Amino acid sequence: MIEKGAGFVIAATGLRTEARIAARSGGVRAVVGGDGAARRLDRLLRQSIVEGGEAIISFGIAAGLAPECSAGACLIGREVVYSGISYSADPGWITGIKETIGGAHLVTIAGVDRPLARSSQKRSLHQATGAAAADMESHVVAGLAAEVGLPFAVLRVIADPAEREVPLAALAGMRPDGGIEIGAVLVSLARSPRQLPALVRLAADAGHALVALLRCSDLLGPRLGFRDLG
Repeated sequence: MIEKGAGFVIAATGLRTEARIAARSGGVRAVVGGDGAARRLDRLLRQSIVEGGEAIISFGIAAGLAPECSAGACLIGREVVYSGISYSADPGWITGIKETIGGAHLVTIAGVDRPLARSSQKRSLHQATGAAAADMESHVVAGLAAEVGLPFAVLRVIADPAEREVPLAALAGMRPDGGIEIGAVLVSLARSPRQLPALVRLAADAGHALVALLRCSDLLGPRLGFRDLG
């Protein structure tokens, strides 16, 4: 619960499930960008800043780009790269996150505008940027934080490793508001039943990643580890 007028951390997520996990921490307001909805996320973040947001964290699951990043691996973004620009995360905040949750690596995160469905796409982005993972919210967070002068951090857990192909059924179910449209997933499966094994593997890995994300959230506690708020 956030009291009216109290400063809080904004957690930027792409899925409602991620937002629910982030919102477990006191002093956190979670906002959901949804499938490729950068403008929507930017608008929600700006509104939350006006209403008292004093720091922003990009929080959720991610696509693995580096071969060594397995499903469930926890990553802390020391920088975010997007369109040739690099944004540095708040050093004190990310150091505190690493010390608190343990076992996570400080890495470069790449921002993308659309899901990376092919392993070849992941490999190419890794080679071009050196990033270990990619998501669709971190670059929005980083760019806005730089613009308005707020600290930001990135905490991501790998849901689909670099070698994993994402089935079309999974992409079909992604909604702009961060929800999952089961009907669209079933229609895609009906058209191409051979997707089922890959979809089951992806669901299992995503579930593993969300459990790891929940653990991180609980360990970080109030404000997701940001200590500079009053």
